[in-house]
Amino acid sequence: MIEGDKKEIHLSIVVPVYNEEKRIGFAVKDILAYLENSGFVGEIIIVDDGSRDETVLEARRAMASEAGHRIIVFPENKGKGRAVKEGILASSGDCVIFTDADLSTPMNTADTVLKHLSEGSDIVIGSRALKGSEIRIRQPFVRENLGRVFNVIVHLMFGEIYRDTQCGFKGFRRGAALDIFSRVETEGFAFDVEVLWWGRKLGYRIMEIPVVWCDSRPSRLPLFGGSIKMLRELMRLKVKLRRTRKESLPCNKN
Repeated sequence: MIEGDKKEIHLSIVVPVYNEEKRIGFAVKDILAYLENSGFVGEIIIVDDGSRDETVLEARRAMASEAGHRIIVFPENKGKGRAVKEGILASSGDCVIFTDADLSTPMNTADTVLKHLSEGSDIVIGSRALKGSEIRIRQPFVRENLGRVFNVIVHLMFGEIYRDTQCGFKGFRRGAALDIFSRVETEGFAFDVEVLWWGRKLGYRIMEIPVVWCDSRPSRLPLFGGSIKMLRELMRLKVKLRRTRKESLPCNKN
């Protein structure tokens, strides 16, 4: 692969990271193995969200012998939503997937995502709430139930968007990815809700798929403080989207 040759890249894989020195090396090796076995050209874009450990060093070590992959480094923590946005806007692939560094959803899920994208979906999102999903390692009781409460709040505030907005494995056709993420402003963990809201408003075809999922600890989202921050993000998002709800927006499907 020639770095920067956008014509050859089929799949971009964006991985937002924050203090992931113990996991990022394994994640990069798994993704590299997936790309090697897939038979198509891909790129990995690591976006370091102001880590204070050796995440960047470990990522560079894992990709040392590989050309065409990139690391974007933020000097300070800006939030997962901002990291994913910057990675996707910097991507070159015909299709773009973002995944968490813990690979709670295994990388081979990309096969199903790419299949549906090739068959006409614009966005494919993993969902732990669908029939057919396999939760092999569950979250702690309190965190799992806080997640359910969060989903209820999302549905009350934004309508029935999707069963599971927060699963960290989502794929996009390139045109849809750039169109949506150029509009996304939520910088924290609630950014997925805004992504899906824009996807629906802009008329993109969105599919939920069941996934295999394993909880990986520790979580980067503080239990109660993080939940309160996400609720504040939802309230700010509600105010913002109320202003755009009646706008007529063009959909740039490329």
